[in-house]
Amino acid sequence: MKKTELYIKSTNKVNDLHTIIWEPDGEVSAILQLSHGMVEYIDRYDRFAKFLNTKGILVVGNDHLGHGLTAKDDDELGYFPCEDKGCTVVEDLYKITEEIKKKYSDVPYFVLGHSMGSFLIRRYIMTYGDKIEGAIIVGTGSQPKLLLRLGKLLLKIIKAFKGDKHRSKFVTNIVFGAYNNQFKPVETASDWISRDRNIVNKYVKDKYCTFLFTINGYETLFDMLEFIQNPANERNIPKKLPLIFVSGDKDPVGNNGKAVKSIYENYKNIGVKDIDIKLYKDCRHEVLNELNYEDVYDDIYNWLKLHIEQKASNI
Repeated sequence: MKKTELYIKSTNKVNDLHTIIWEPDGEVSAILQLSHGMVEYIDRYDRFAKFLNTKGILVVGNDHLGHGLTAKDDDELGYFPCEDKGCTVVEDLYKITEEIKKKYSDVPYFVLGHSMGSFLIRRYIMTYGDKIEGAIIVGTGSQPKLLLRLGKLLLKIIKAFKGDKHRSKFVTNIVFGAYNNQFKPVETASDWISRDRNIVNKYVKDKYCTFLFTINGYETLFDMLEFIQNPANERNIPKKLPLIFVSGDKDPVGNNGKAVKSIYENYKNIGVKDIDIKLYKDCRHEVLNELNYEDVYDDIYNWLKLHIEQKASNI
């Protein structure tokens, strides 16, 4: 296995996207591109990527704008330095896709997004779904239209007085403050991400996982949710594109599986034919970092393997 770090120019033409490629030994049977979540970074997926490498799958991913080593400095963490923010971050994902396909043009290509990264992947498949062989949507969720409108109004008011680089503990508490409520006892404000104490302890000590999003960052998040929940955009998902939803049934982002089931049923109703859902009992937000992560890895690999084989049989 070979792990390579490189930088690819963002579509904003300013930032350099910190990118990691995990290459397996021998023949590459498929490619999985990762889209990480809010307030984290791509190297947190190292264990998962190395597992897939043992199965012959190449893994690639980048730190989004405002995250990890793509951010120019700590002041840029949680800030998206571009105009059409949601569009730009998705265009960055597709730029990575194009770069990898230059070398592996005939290899089945899949994408996986976690949390905010799942919102990005849901937008990605509405735009570039015909360019890939399948998508894995992990730890996703939704928000009522009225709450999004009220949230955007609140951001507009704060922005008028404080600017779009302001970091508001008040807004962060509104968005995330209730996520820990269903778990007792708790030791940190981030216990909702996983039952694995080692994962949580490492997370809360990592500066790339503990910064506050800016007003600009929350604007991007809310705009993304509005886009992917728009029925006109949902109908752009290719109906033959294989999809699977993966989440914990105790994940507050997905309303303990209820929101995930709703999105799954909605995609079925618009005509997506090859679609599946897997909810893991007692698992919290980061199912790739849960106590039973090996089961999750195996299930994702088996889904990939099935669709790699289907792709091969159709050639």
